[in-house]
Amino acid sequence: METMQHKLLLRFVRILNIALATLPFGVCWYLVYAPQMAQPYYNKGNWAIIALFCVLYITYCQIYDGHRISLSRISELIGSQLLALLLADALMYGVIWLLTKYIPPALPLLAALLAQGILAAAWCLWAHQWYFHTFAPKRTAVIYDFREGLEDLISAYGLEKKFSVIETVDLRAALAEDLALLERVEVVFLFGVHSHERNIILKQCIAQGVEVYLIPTIGDVLMSGAKRMHLFHLPILRAARYNPGPEYLFVKRAIDLAASGLALAVFSPVMLGAALAIRWTDGGPVFYRQKRLTQNGRVFEVLKFRSMRVDAEKDGVARLSTGKSDDRITPVGRVLRKYRLDELPQLINILRGEMSLVGPRPERPEIAAQYQQELPEFSLRLQAKAGLTGYAQVYGKYNTTPYDKLKMDLMYIANPSLGEDLMIIFATIKILFQPESTEGVNDGQTTAAQ
Repeated sequence: METMQHKLLLRFVRILNIALATLPFGVCWYLVYAPQMAQPYYNKGNWAIIALFCVLYITYCQIYDGHRISLSRISELIGSQLLALLLADALMYGVIWLLTKYIPPALPLLAALLAQGILAAAWCLWAHQWYFHTFAPKRTAVIYDFREGLEDLISAYGLEKKFSVIETVDLRAALAEDLALLERVEVVFLFGVHSHERNIILKQCIAQGVEVYLIPTIGDVLMSGAKRMHLFHLPILRAARYNPGPEYLFVKRAIDLAASGLALAVFSPVMLGAALAIRWTDGGPVFYRQKRLTQNGRVFEVLKFRSMRVDAEKDGVARLSTGKSDDRITPVGRVLRKYRLDELPQLINILRGEMSLVGPRPERPEIAAQYQQELPEFSLRLQAKAGLTGYAQVYGKYNTTPYDKLKMDLMYIANPSLGEDLMIIFATIKILFQPESTEGVNDGQTTAAQ
């Protein structure tokens, strides 16, 4: 009953947010845009337009976690909702343009966006305060084996109000007392626990009504894409190599061609300016060509705007960038990297069919070989075509460990769908505004262990 009450209250609060976001748009539509239509709607048509805005706003809020009150900072909530509002209003402006006689004025919709932003910020401040005043942090235990420090991550990400860690226990100590700690907590985090012991704890937690958060292994991720079926009058899970249907591959390629072609046309002035800036700075080549791996280990040359000195790897050793501390990056290169403009030439790789918009990021053969010495499963990410953006880029950071990036890539490969592709494309827009996603790796890192 307590869990049901929690869910109902949260739904009511989210509906309030949707209503506050929709109100300024609805007023703007009725007062400004509806009268300008070639053939004005009756009330049902007007409500349909407002409902379309609601659907767009809810969709973008889901993509950007705009309603995740309990697990997001206030600044993250506000940023997510502002981005959702901006995209929803922009798409609705396009719809309005199609419905009216002339190019509709943008100023009224911008005024509505401003009002929406103010209401969204006020809602985020109130909702965050309401939630943690109403719901106490859950008593939490962290059980670890070969990985420690999860309690530090809870603190670093500002989740102490959601999870109050009262016990941090080594796996052997937890099992030695027959998991008696489960009687004292509401949530358990399993960190680096192998599958056999993890399953024992998981079953006990479910039996006692304790929530479980766990970091999956590579085997878990592979099994997440297994197809459920019945055979021999038994429940069966069938797991196989990445092999999506021809319809998915056809539509995905069509989207790649259309989107990359349009993007090249739109960003051509920016690309020309970047090319001239690179050339005039040190007289070196504009493009940086580097061998990368794509589907089934095929090697191709990725194109990027050169952001480092010409002699950045004169010793022949492949090194990942260390970010701001990397003295090999040129002044122009720092600007290009900050705004991800150095990646734009990869649109040409997409047109050629060497890459896709969405997929595991292509790795250098030398670095992939080093990773595989410690992670033999690293080659599993080569089941799908390399992408300009991917699951690991959206939900990880540049300096996320190769092991964790591998699991993210395999999560994408295990469940291919156009819906997932579109979510990753839209989520990529959000990370463009997050500077931490461009952080470098540790100085000199070339292996999976670092």
